[in-house]
Amino acid sequence: MSTLAISPVRRAVRFYDAPIGKKVMMAVTGIILFGYVLGHMLGNLQIFSSNPQQINNYAAFLHSPANVGPLWAIRLILLAAVILHITAAVQLWAMNNAARPIGYVKKTDVPSAYAARTMRWSGVIVGAFIIFHVLHLTSGAIPGLDTKDVGGNPNMPDVRTNVITGFSHPLVAAFYILAMVLLCMHLYHGLYSLFQSLGLAHPRYTPKIKAGAAVFAILVCIGFISVPVAVLAGFLQ
Repeated sequence: MSTLAISPVRRAVRFYDAPIGKKVMMAVTGIILFGYVLGHMLGNLQIFSSNPQQINNYAAFLHSPANVGPLWAIRLILLAAVILHITAAVQLWAMNNAARPIGYVKKTDVPSAYAARTMRWSGVIVGAFIIFHVLHLTSGAIPGLDTKDVGGNPNMPDVRTNVITGFSHPLVAAFYILAMVLLCMHLYHGLYSLFQSLGLAHPRYTPKIKAGAAVFAILVCIGFISVPVAVLAGFLQ
């Protein structure tokens, strides 16, 4: 293989080996994951539609034979994004610890510092929740929380019934709400860090970026937790 053919790969590897390369990787994969989170929330909110079957129709559309290929392609992209995001985060954390084993004593931005410090363990809890969520509402592998299909058709999951039945368990609903609050914190820190990683931060605009990140994260959190709260309150039956 020629030197010309290898050099772009080497440049990409060298770029990734530097902290800025890992930050850019986290930013790019973060954009993908943010898009999924937003889309997933909007899909969930269809349970409040005046048509009780709206969310079931949406699920049936996603699982229809015509969408099997695109659906699995999206799943693989999301899986790759998660793996790359976590790998870059762990490597960057290790590099930062090696470069500065003793942390700063003074933290001027308390909310930002708190969100940053909780990124690691909040990510672990959210990751555990995703696994539980898939076993709970997708595969029905958790005893007592089996999923139901419309007319016994596996391509038409009865999402409405499954969601209401699942969140009728207070501990399940509480775990979901906790995970969404942590996700909100993760989103808040990740969103404004994304602009810094891509070199788009500016002293004049940073406060507005942080405020926008906070608003977005809080709205996403409210959107997600509104479903289990509505179930526990008896609004969704």
